[in-house]
Amino acid sequence: MRQPNLTDVALFAAVVEAGGFRVAAQKRGMSASSISDGVRRLESDLGIRLLNRTTRSVVPTEVGARLLERLRPALEQMSAAFGDLHEDAQRPVGTLRLNVPVPVARFVLPKLVPAFLARYPGVSIEVTMDNTFIDVIAAGYDAGVRYEESLAKDMIAVPIGPRRQRFVAAAAPAYLEQNGTPLHPRDLLNHRLIGHRFESGKLGVWEFEKDAARIRVPPQGPLISSSQDLEVGAALGGVGIIYTFEEYLGPLIEQGTLLPVLEDWWQAFDGPYLYYNDRRHVPSPLRAFIDFLKTETWAG
Repeated sequence: MRQPNLTDVALFAAVVEAGGFRVAAQKRGMSASSISDGVRRLESDLGIRLLNRTTRSVVPTEVGARLLERLRPALEQMSAAFGDLHEDAQRPVGTLRLNVPVPVARFVLPKLVPAFLARYPGVSIEVTMDNTFIDVIAAGYDAGVRYEESLAKDMIAVPIGPRRQRFVAAAAPAYLEQNGTPLHPRDLLNHRLIGHRFESGKLGVWEFEKDAARIRVPPQGPLISSSQDLEVGAALGGVGIIYTFEEYLGPLIEQGTLLPVLEDWWQAFDGPYLYYNDRRHVPSPLRAFIDFLKTETWAG
């Protein structure tokens, strides 16, 4: 057995952590073939197979899993030691990669990002909008933003943005003049509703709350879309009633181009959270962003 190259050891760990060569290559800024060559070289030096490769998955062998379990603490310490050569607690450098839902990218981050980048000029941010519930860490992101009901229990969560939000229902004046104004959620069964379908294929069911009562209404109507912009535009055009984040409709209600309906039944919920996995060494851009969020007071 030849002495293994530490770089190849790190590449092997990166493939296992990422669940595949492609994601590992994206995270490390390398080609998948280069990482594959490094892992093969390590297997040759050790004289053992470390990974089982199929067309659909890459998983460690029993020996590979045992080896990685022994190596992980040392690899984390090495990463932290090398990172400390380039990172300063007051002057973090690097790229912060975030995966966030569309409403957060549209209404929350624009109120935070400019001040954060001004405070930390050595940091850049890459933001991907994604409404699906994915393992953002395995996908190569430093952190994600989601709502509490979809957070994994093993994640650390930090509040970001408004702490309370609402869904609001509204329709164009012309629509209500022609079809009447619903006075109870049950009345929606006799109205045209504009529905939202998530990327997962699931149709968003409308939920209304008042006192101890909760009513769910599957939206039935002439339009179901995965685009909030299209849904809002359709509501403005008199297609039907819309029920979505207050941030989308609030300005239009203030202008009078949409009129609120069922205000006593609008559902309120907790605001979003930034989340990341519990690891010993948090990259300096992410640490700076977490510290920044803890000093911010959300004004709405």
